[in-house]
Amino acid sequence: MKSVWFRYLPLVLLAVLWEVVARLGLVSTSALPPLSDVVVSWIDLVKTGDLVKNGGASLYRAGAGLALSIVIGAALGIFMAWWKPVNVLLAPLVEIFYPLPKSALIPVTVIWLGLGDGSKILLIFLGCMIPVTIGAYNGARSSEQTLVWSARSMGANRLRMLWDVVLPSAMPELLNGIRTALALSFILLVSSELIVAREGFGHLIGFLGANGAYDAMYAVVLTVAFLGFAADRGYQMLVNRMLQWREQTH
Repeated sequence: MKSVWFRYLPLVLLAVLWEVVARLGLVSTSALPPLSDVVVSWIDLVKTGDLVKNGGASLYRAGAGLALSIVIGAALGIFMAWWKPVNVLLAPLVEIFYPLPKSALIPVTVIWLGLGDGSKILLIFLGCMIPVTIGAYNGARSSEQTLVWSARSMGANRLRMLWDVVLPSAMPELLNGIRTALALSFILLVSSELIVAREGFGHLIGFLGANGAYDAMYAVVLTVAFLGFAADRGYQMLVNRMLQWREQTH
């Protein structure tokens, strides 16, 4: 408990500083409303159902896009590392899309699929697939050749070697790529909803800010921040358990 307390002490100090600075009028309350007012607005948003409704729409989009990117990105990365023709075909596409600002795809996805869920899911999928693909590719490429040769000498076919040797070797790098994609999914989600959406966290932030309800706007921003933080911590706990199980089985 002590380690947890010291770990998150800076956040507590930041919250206290926020409240004091706003209450003393050192910063305009329109730019930085007191944290206590933000908490009250958050409770009101929950009671009215606005936060839950918009949050549900956002989490559905982020979850669907991220899940697709993990499944397809992991498969593409491993196949690129394992089959040279696939690598020759797809490597240039990955190299082109990797440095591209993913938010630049927002107008494209809207043109293709409109203002509904589809365009947001497609954007998150396209943006998050790249780090997953690269992680899977790097992990699969680093497979120990001795294990591959041993499996081959024992008569294992390519699919068997892929499942028993390459995939476990690729797992650490793949998991790191998924963590990057997890954070990126929140960024792309809010960015797209701020620009083109009828509901969602980003839409709610833009709507409240445009109407001068800054305390409520900050409440939604903090909600997104804490959800992203919780998702990252939860994912890290899951990864640690998976890696511990992997070490025990080996």
